[in-house]
Amino acid sequence: MVESLNSILVNARDFPYVALLDVIQEKMSKWWNDRRIVAMAITTPLTPSQESELRPRFAQSNGWHTSQLNPVTYHVKGGELKGVVDIFNKTCTCKEFDIDKLPCVHAVAVAHHAQVSVYSLVSPYYTKEYYVLAYGETIYPVGSQSQWDVPNEVIARIVLP
Repeated sequence: MVESLNSILVNARDFPYVALLDVIQEKMSKWWNDRRIVAMAITTPLTPSQESELRPRFAQSNGWHTSQLNPVTYHVKGGELKGVVDIFNKTCTCKEFDIDKLPCVHAVAVAHHAQVSVYSLVSPYYTKEYYVLAYGETIYPVGSQSQWDVPNEVIARIVLP
Protein backbone atom coordinates (compact mmCIF):
# COMPACT_ATOMS: atom_id res chain seq x y z
CA MET A 1 0.00 0.00 0.00
CA VAL A 2 2.93 2.37 0.70
CA GLU A 3 4.20 2.06 -2.88
CA SER A 4 0.68 2.63 -4.18
CA LEU A 5 0.29 5.73 -2.06
CA ASN A 6 3.73 7.01 -3.09
CA SER A 7 2.88 6.66 -6.78
CA ILE A 8 -0.39 8.53 -6.26
CA LEU A 9 1.32 11.34 -4.36
CA VAL A 10 4.06 11.94 -6.95
CA ASN A 11 2.16 14.89 -8.42
CA ALA A 12 0.76 16.06 -5.08
CA ARG A 13 4.00 16.20 -3.06
CA ASP A 14 4.41 19.93 -3.57
CA PHE A 15 0.83 20.70 -2.52
CA PRO A 16 0.14 22.50 0.77
CA TYR A 17 -0.44 20.02 3.61
CA VAL A 18 -4.22 20.39 3.66
CA ALA A 19 -4.46 19.80 -0.09
CA LEU A 20 -2.11 16.80 0.21
CA LEU A 21 -4.32 15.35 2.95
CA ASP A 22 -7.35 15.85 0.71
CA VAL A 23 -5.66 13.78 -2.04
CA ILE A 24 -4.85 11.02 0.46
CA GLN A 25 -8.40 11.05 1.89
CA GLU A 26 -9.94 10.89 -1.57
CA LYS A 27 -7.82 7.89 -2.57
CA MET A 28 -8.37 6.09 0.73
CA SER A 29 -12.14 6.65 0.42
CA LYS A 30 -12.11 5.11 -3.04
CA TRP A 31 -10.04 2.10 -1.93
CA TRP A 32 -12.24 1.60 1.13
CA ASN A 33 -15.44 1.75 -0.91
CA ASP A 34 -14.06 -0.60 -3.59
CA ARG A 35 -13.13 -3.16 -0.92
CA ARG A 36 -16.53 -2.75 0.76
CA ILE A 37 -18.27 -3.55 -2.53
CA VAL A 38 -16.09 -6.64 -3.04
CA ALA A 39 -16.69 -7.80 0.54
CA MET A 40 -20.45 -7.42 0.28
CA ALA A 41 -20.52 -9.41 -2.97
CA ILE A 42 -18.84 -12.47 -1.44
CA THR A 43 -21.14 -15.49 -1.59
CA THR A 44 -19.06 -17.86 0.57
CA PRO A 45 -18.72 -17.93 4.38
CA LEU A 46 -15.01 -17.01 4.19
CA THR A 47 -12.96 -14.42 2.34
CA PRO A 48 -11.97 -15.57 -1.16
CA SER A 49 -8.31 -16.04 -0.25
CA GLN A 50 -9.19 -18.22 2.76
CA GLU A 51 -11.70 -20.25 0.75
CA SER A 52 -9.03 -20.95 -1.87
CA GLU A 53 -6.53 -21.92 0.83
CA LEU A 54 -9.00 -24.24 2.57
CA ARG A 55 -10.47 -25.92 -0.53
CA PRO A 56 -7.45 -28.15 -1.41
CA ARG A 57 -7.35 -29.45 2.14
CA PHE A 58 -10.69 -31.23 1.61
CA ALA A 59 -9.29 -33.25 -1.27
CA GLN A 60 -5.99 -33.89 0.49
CA SER A 61 -7.67 -35.22 3.65
CA ASN A 62 -10.01 -37.53 1.74
CA GLY A 63 -9.54 -41.12 2.92
CA TRP A 64 -7.40 -40.25 5.92
CA HIS A 65 -7.87 -42.42 9.02
CA THR A 66 -9.30 -40.57 12.01
CA SER A 67 -9.72 -42.02 15.49
CA GLN A 68 -11.34 -40.27 18.43
CA LEU A 69 -9.21 -40.16 21.59
CA ASN A 70 -11.73 -38.31 23.77
CA PRO A 71 -14.77 -36.10 23.14
CA VAL A 72 -12.72 -33.29 21.55
CA THR A 73 -9.38 -34.85 20.57
CA TYR A 74 -8.68 -36.95 17.48
CA HIS A 75 -5.67 -38.74 16.03
CA VAL A 76 -5.35 -38.36 12.27
CA LYS A 77 -3.16 -40.41 9.90
CA GLY A 78 -2.73 -39.72 6.22
CA GLY A 79 0.23 -41.44 4.65
CA GLU A 80 3.33 -40.07 6.35
CA LEU A 81 1.39 -37.15 7.84
CA LYS A 82 0.05 -37.58 11.36
CA GLY A 83 -1.54 -35.17 13.77
CA VAL A 84 -3.52 -34.86 16.96
CA VAL A 85 -6.35 -32.35 16.67
CA ASP A 86 -8.27 -30.73 19.51
CA ILE A 87 -11.43 -29.32 17.93
CA PHE A 88 -12.47 -27.51 21.12
CA ASN A 89 -9.22 -25.52 21.47
CA LYS A 90 -8.70 -25.48 17.68
CA THR A 91 -5.18 -26.85 17.80
CA CYS A 92 -3.14 -29.50 16.02
CA THR A 93 0.28 -30.97 16.69
CA CYS A 94 1.37 -29.82 13.22
CA LYS A 95 0.90 -26.24 14.59
CA GLU A 96 -0.56 -24.97 11.29
CA PHE A 97 -4.08 -24.81 12.76
CA ASP A 98 -2.76 -23.05 15.89
CA ILE A 99 -0.82 -20.39 13.99
CA ASP A 100 -3.03 -19.73 10.95
CA LYS A 101 -6.36 -20.09 12.78
CA LEU A 102 -7.54 -21.90 9.65
CA PRO A 103 -8.10 -25.68 9.86
CA CYS A 104 -5.09 -27.66 8.70
CA VAL A 105 -5.57 -30.81 6.64
CA HIS A 106 -5.77 -32.87 9.87
CA ALA A 107 -8.54 -30.65 11.27
CA VAL A 108 -10.43 -30.87 7.98
CA ALA A 109 -10.29 -34.67 8.21
CA VAL A 110 -11.58 -34.50 11.80
CA ALA A 111 -14.39 -32.14 10.84
CA HIS A 112 -15.51 -34.57 8.13
CA HIS A 113 -15.25 -37.56 10.49
CA ALA A 114 -17.04 -35.82 13.39
CA GLN A 115 -19.65 -34.27 11.08
CA VAL A 116 -18.67 -30.80 12.26
CA SER A 117 -18.75 -27.86 9.86
CA VAL A 118 -15.19 -26.96 8.96
CA TYR A 119 -16.31 -23.33 8.94
CA SER A 120 -17.02 -23.54 12.68
CA LEU A 121 -13.30 -24.19 13.19
CA VAL A 122 -12.14 -21.11 11.27
CA SER A 123 -11.21 -17.90 13.07
CA PRO A 124 -14.02 -15.35 12.74
CA TYR A 125 -11.43 -12.89 11.36
CA TYR A 126 -11.50 -14.83 8.07
CA THR A 127 -15.28 -14.65 7.64
CA LYS A 128 -17.25 -12.56 5.20
CA GLU A 129 -18.94 -10.88 8.16
CA TYR A 130 -15.63 -9.58 9.57
CA TYR A 131 -14.43 -8.62 6.09
CA VAL A 132 -17.55 -6.50 5.57
CA LEU A 133 -17.17 -4.97 9.04
CA ALA A 134 -13.53 -4.08 8.35
CA TYR A 135 -14.60 -1.82 5.49
CA GLY A 136 -17.99 -0.86 6.94
CA GLU A 137 -17.10 2.67 7.97
CA THR A 138 -16.93 5.53 5.51
CA ILE A 139 -13.93 7.82 5.18
CA TYR A 140 -15.41 11.29 4.81
CA PRO A 141 -13.68 14.40 3.47
CA VAL A 142 -12.52 16.86 6.11
CA GLY A 143 -14.03 19.90 4.38
CA SER A 144 -12.58 23.37 4.13
CA GLN A 145 -10.87 24.96 7.12
CA SER A 146 -13.58 27.61 7.32
CA GLN A 147 -16.10 24.85 8.16
CA TRP A 148 -14.01 23.18 10.87
CA ASP A 149 -15.41 23.19 14.38
CA VAL A 150 -12.25 23.53 16.46
CA PRO A 151 -12.69 23.67 20.24
CA ASN A 152 -11.34 26.80 21.96
CA GLU A 153 -8.90 24.80 24.09
CA VAL A 154 -7.29 23.48 20.89
CA ILE A 155 -7.13 26.97 19.35
CA ALA A 156 -5.51 28.27 22.54
CA ARG A 157 -2.68 25.69 22.48
CA ILE A 158 0.71 27.01 21.50
CA VAL A 159 2.48 24.65 19.12
CA LEU A 160 6.19 25.22 18.67
CA PRO A 161 7.97 24.20 15.47
